[in-house]
Amino acid sequence: MKTKQNRQELILDIINKNTVETQEQLIEKLGEEGYAVTQATISRDIRELRLTKVSCGFGVYKYVVSNQESHSHSAKYLNILKETVTAIDHAGNIVVVKTYAGMAQAAAAALDSMGWTEIIGSIAGDDTIMLVVRSADSARAFSIELSGLLGI
Repeated sequence: MKTKQNRQELILDIINKNTVETQEQLIEKLGEEGYAVTQATISRDIRELRLTKVSCGFGVYKYVVSNQESHSHSAKYLNILKETVTAIDHAGNIVVVKTYAGMAQAAAAALDSMGWTEIIGSIAGDDTIMLVVRSADSARAFSIELSGLLGI
């Protein structure tokens, strides 16, 4: 039976044995092992497994398991988001995050520091953050996941 735990163990095995640069490559490798997964599923797995990208040199990056210190930072950043974010929505490949007045900069810094691979960049005003993500599907999945994490 192909469970989430089996899939995540396979992901760790794949990134330990291969240089995996993109979510698409990871989806392909999982497919070769009989796992049909979506980009949203891979995104969640990457976050849950605390994977991050590191440089291998020559402009090549690969997924690795992040260290424990980064997990502690993620918890702090998540707390900042829980205390400041009031609403999340998306349109196309843009995610809009609303915050309490004066809190958008702090929330955007927290989002940037959490290392979500879907986010290409962010712009923060006083109470609004605009996140540019890789695709409309990524924007939808990210909005749903962030809303769930924050209980919004």
